[in-house]
Amino acid sequence: MTPEYEADLVVAARTDEAAGVVSLTLRHPAGEPLPAWEPGSHIDLVLGKGAGPVRQYSLCGDPADRTVWTVAVLREPAGRGGSAYVHDKLTEGTSVRVRGPRNHFALRPAARYLFVAGGIGITPVLPMVAAAEAAGAEWSLLYGGRTRGSMAFLDRLAAYGDRVRVAPQDETGLLDLAGYLGSPGPETLVYCCGPGPLLDAVEERCTAHTERFQAKAADPEAASDAFELVLQQSGLTLTVPPGRSILDTVQDAGVQVLYSCTEGTCGTCETDIVEGEADHRDSVLTAEEQAAGETMMICVSRCRGARLVLDL
Repeated sequence: MTPEYEADLVVAARTDEAAGVVSLTLRHPAGEPLPAWEPGSHIDLVLGKGAGPVRQYSLCGDPADRTVWTVAVLREPAGRGGSAYVHDKLTEGTSVRVRGPRNHFALRPAARYLFVAGGIGITPVLPMVAAAEAAGAEWSLLYGGRTRGSMAFLDRLAAYGDRVRVAPQDETGLLDLAGYLGSPGPETLVYCCGPGPLLDAVEERCTAHTERFQAKAADPEAASDAFELVLQQSGLTLTVPPGRSILDTVQDAGVQVLYSCTEGTCGTCETDIVEGEADHRDSVLTAEEQAAGETMMICVSRCRGARLVLDL
């Protein structure tokens, strides 16, 4: 597996985008070009000194501009402290450890797109609508939020005219998903990013590409039996006990792997499957990718059977 890009970048600019939302423009201190990325990509910010907490944020700038990366972060008072660190500590001129980019929300070619964004979920959608526009595709965006003042990048979206429907809840109520989505045909792709209830509502109405900030609710009936785990590269055969993850078991054996969220939402710990069938419990891979059985997220997924061989 190719080593992931990791560097300390400098906050070259910081902008208040809406109430509680700031954007950070990140640049290499020596002016080196940053890795290329495509709409839907996100990066890790390692917050604090040493092995601080890691949070994932979508890139929302221009993919053609290799000089900077831009992310936008909503302050979440009830969060785990990551957004507060960004808002309080990452001022202009400070540095932050960055890893990535990574993309599990890629924009596929289509003649027509329906985009739905809720709150800070607008961030990965911004470069998507720009790409759809550049490709000459037909598209529209339904963008909801609590209030107009809390919705970031409205000025940037205004250039697209009536293709963007702005729907603050205090003005228009809940999003009219049924009226907006209708019955999308096979030539139309639906992309949605936002809070879990919004994604669930969209997925109930149609087949959609979604990106979740929080993991799907765990299945209380899911089995957690022990199984044999073979690490092909390391030459180790381990036992993953009930209630313990593959990630924890691998680390206990002294094998170092990249990981971040430990909730199956970021994709950092994605690992190739050599043999066996995964019991996928992540919120990253599509149904088609899970069915293909080529990779798995070892922080939450398990083995559907007695033996699993991984490329570790």
